[in-house]
Amino acid sequence: MRNTMLRRLPVEQATGQLYGGRHRLRVVYRTRDLIVLGLGVMIGAGVFKVAGQQAASNAGPAVIVSLLVAGAVCLLAALAYAEMSSIVPVAGSAYSFSYVAFGEVWAWVVGWALILELLLAASVVARAWSLYAAQVLADFSVPVPDWLAGIIGQPKGFDLFALGILVLLIVMLATGGRMSLRTLWFMVLAKLIVVGLAVATGLKFFNADNLTPFVPPSRPAGTDDPTMLDALFGFLGDGSPQAFGIWGVFAATPAIVFAYIGFDLISTASEETDDAPRKVPRGMLLSMLVSIVLYVAVAVALVGMVRYDQLDPAKPPLTAAFDVVGAQSMNKVVDVGIVIALTTVILVVLISLTRVVFSMARDGLLPRGVAGMSRYRVPSRATLVAGGAAVVMSQTVDVLTLEQLVVIGTLFAFGFVSAAMIAMRRSRPDLHRPFRVPAATLTGTLAIVATVWLMLNLKVETWVYFLVWMAIGLALYFAYGHRRSHLRMLLDQPPGAPLPYEAPPPGSGAYEQAVRSSGGRRRAGNPFAEPYADPHLSPGPYGSPQPYGAPVEPAPRQVTGGYRLDPEPPVPREPGPSPGGPYSSGVRSAPESPYPHDPYRVLPPRDPFQPREPHQERDPYQEQRPYRQQGPYQGQDPYRGQGPHARPDPYREQGRRHPDEARWNDEPPHPEGRHRR
Repeated sequence: MRNTMLRRLPVEQATGQLYGGRHRLRVVYRTRDLIVLGLGVMIGAGVFKVAGQQAASNAGPAVIVSLLVAGAVCLLAALAYAEMSSIVPVAGSAYSFSYVAFGEVWAWVVGWALILELLLAASVVARAWSLYAAQVLADFSVPVPDWLAGIIGQPKGFDLFALGILVLLIVMLATGGRMSLRTLWFMVLAKLIVVGLAVATGLKFFNADNLTPFVPPSRPAGTDDPTMLDALFGFLGDGSPQAFGIWGVFAATPAIVFAYIGFDLISTASEETDDAPRKVPRGMLLSMLVSIVLYVAVAVALVGMVRYDQLDPAKPPLTAAFDVVGAQSMNKVVDVGIVIALTTVILVVLISLTRVVFSMARDGLLPRGVAGMSRYRVPSRATLVAGGAAVVMSQTVDVLTLEQLVVIGTLFAFGFVSAAMIAMRRSRPDLHRPFRVPAATLTGTLAIVATVWLMLNLKVETWVYFLVWMAIGLALYFAYGHRRSHLRMLLDQPPGAPLPYEAPPPGSGAYEQAVRSSGGRRRAGNPFAEPYADPHLSPGPYGSPQPYGAPVEPAPRQVTGGYRLDPEPPVPREPGPSPGGPYSSGVRSAPESPYPHDPYRVLPPRDPFQPREPHQERDPYQEQRPYRQQGPYQGQDPYRGQGPHARPDPYREQGRRHPDEARWNDEPPHPEGRHRR
């Protein structure tokens, strides 16, 4: 492998002996938790407003088609994410997939786009949360002091609510994952109840006449911001932006994709998921399908309740529709639901942002100190760094005008992951894929084409900002990441040379115990252990077998660094007095002890099927122990009828037997040696 900026990270190195084994994060997620994680970020304020806004400004009742088109594009990309997550189940998501498939510089480009997407999304949603929180206070007539009214619910500048919600969630994430997961469960259930109430109320006022015409006739969009598609293909018409009609249906889809963003964030939780290669694809696809159904249900209820030309895009569409039909009581419910929904969106976006930053720092493309683990077994430093950047951006930048930058960063990652799936099918067909996309080449090609189409429907201004951001990222890569890359250091080291630093060892937990109990080999019921590498394959630069190498004779393994792919054979040590510990041979070889209860005494093997006989030897300290003659009873058992403290034993005085005494005395010895009472 040439040590250039196109160097690729081997899959075996990306996952390690245990997937995500280079830094082990705490395993907290199951399949249902991943579904909640996806719904937490995809079912946000967009479910209440995106359908109405796009129906009023771009698509009319055909916004239902726009939702389905955007959902189909995201589903194609979700299939690619699902297969790649089953191969490379690590925290980096699209960044790690690109590192394995295309090389380091492309991985940096995708990771930098992900940072833009997630950092800006956290800031945008925090600002929106502040606006809706102020609206909830007004709905319930909560008095707000004048000094506070000027610093809450502000679209730009300093905002106390936006600052407070970000700081609260950052502290929650930095101190562990269990509390944030429980909080997420309760909030997702609450907002699903609100969505159900909104759909049920809207269907009560459903009028089919409001759906005609389903695709309104095309007309100028009334905006001076052309899309990239208008700039490239303006010669087909007059070059001005169009609203409604067929073009309007497709013009609405990029904004809807912003609402669907979230299924890709599930892949960032792979290192924290038990049996991630199977559960992450399952949770990703199920949450995506549930979100599409909920968005379409809200859109049908909204456009069937009120005609599209009666909706004001500048106002919350669902609350305006309830005002028109006389269901004003639902407005408060919707506002509360939006605040809860936005809280879960910020929480999941911050989780994903910290995992991407953590992965890039772990690989050396960002300062490695950011990848440090806290005593809570979470990347607290990455959480504080990424969260601090989100706080600064939310308070200093007019982020509400940059919403489309989140969309273009997401679509950029979608295209790369779809291409990575095709590339890995061709370059590594030997890899085990717990989830396989049917017709992978066709599916990936369709996803790439649809993604590029959606990107071309974004504004030219958005493209300019995105290119500037990527140029800044490339400058940072060549200034720091290219020289400090951990992969470059590995390739520069001669065979057998130690690394200049060691990777932090995995924390103690169930997976280490499983590996120790299995000796490092795969065994039934141990999903964590990996088999020994095949010694008949030629060794690669990391000491791992090269999948394409010609068969060679078995050779002694060369350990080149802290990322070990399989356990080394134990080194014989001199017998010591301790039967365990890291420096012991594991053999109880202490000299014979005169005391029968000495734990280090060598005992002969005993037939487990023979009854245990009482030991004939006596402990010299059994009868005379100084501490037994002290205390309130002075070494006398009060229930034996001895001494001044004697008490009557109800079972012995009346000739009865304790109910458990027979079971204790008659129970046969446990196969492992001691009675289990």
